[in-house]
Amino acid sequence: MAARTRYAPDRGLTARMTATMFLLGLVFVGFVAAIIGIGAATHASDAVIVLFAVVLAGGFAIGSLFYSDKIALRTAGAVEVSPQQAPELHGIVDRVCALADMSKPRIAIARSPLPNAFATGRNADKAVLCVTTGLMDRLTPAELEGVIAHEMSHVAHKDVQVMTIASFLAIVAALLIRFSFYGELFGGGGRGRGGNNNGGALPIFLIIMGVSIVVYAVSFLLIRMLSRYRELAADRSGALLTGQPSELKSALIKVSQGINRIPTRDLRAAEPLNAFFFAPAAHLTGGKSLSSIFSTHPSLERRLAELDKVQQQLNQGR
Repeated sequence: MAARTRYAPDRGLTARMTATMFLLGLVFVGFVAAIIGIGAATHASDAVIVLFAVVLAGGFAIGSLFYSDKIALRTAGAVEVSPQQAPELHGIVDRVCALADMSKPRIAIARSPLPNAFATGRNADKAVLCVTTGLMDRLTPAELEGVIAHEMSHVAHKDVQVMTIASFLAIVAALLIRFSFYGELFGGGGRGRGGNNNGGALPIFLIIMGVSIVVYAVSFLLIRMLSRYRELAADRSGALLTGQPSELKSALIKVSQGINRIPTRDLRAAEPLNAFFFAPAAHLTGGKSLSSIFSTHPSLERRLAELDKVQQQLNQGR
């Protein structure tokens, strides 16, 4: 999936991401089969609603892919900056792009105490990298380089495209849940073949809603798993590119400590960007919990442990 860059591939994580995408594909096939089976007993208008949900979800996905950079910058309140306005930041990005042999993205800064960064865009030529003032205030140039190498890895590995494709099924299921709810609310359920009421039979819209809820839940968990894999892959490839996993570890610790000092209300305001962020906008308590399976990012402990493995790999190669 990576573009032609010098970012090192990670076959183990790639295999796990491929397996996750395969499972999502199986869920999609099962979902389509269920909808077709339900369609045999539905009124024509129900089939039209299902088709409308698919088309609308496709529109959302395409819009998200093509406008992710503009949406993310607007949400973060970021503005693009020139080399004259942010010479040190541009210099670090120039070094990372030279190391990776890839196009330089547009660069933006968000004035926020939240220490974070993200990169997005449908391809390397349309990519944008955003860092917050809180991040630049806390990190040394070497640590900031590690974070930028991590973020540019997402661009090199086309993670925006991967996550957009992976999210399509969940969007369809979410739309069908909503359509089914309003269909029941306004008397759309209870029709059987030929539009007649089936008496004690379960309304068609309730069946569609039930199937959609299950599909959405499974898809959501698989997408979150995929998101955690891609963060580990970006950590690894970014650390290998710079050759300084210790700087990325230090950056992760500082960012996590900084986030824990941010008021909860401010973190909630930043939550829409969690899927893009270098670290999630949430207070980190450490340890394992049920919430970890819903997280967009691996735990701090897991990320640090994986970076230790990268350091060992580099030491053995010397």
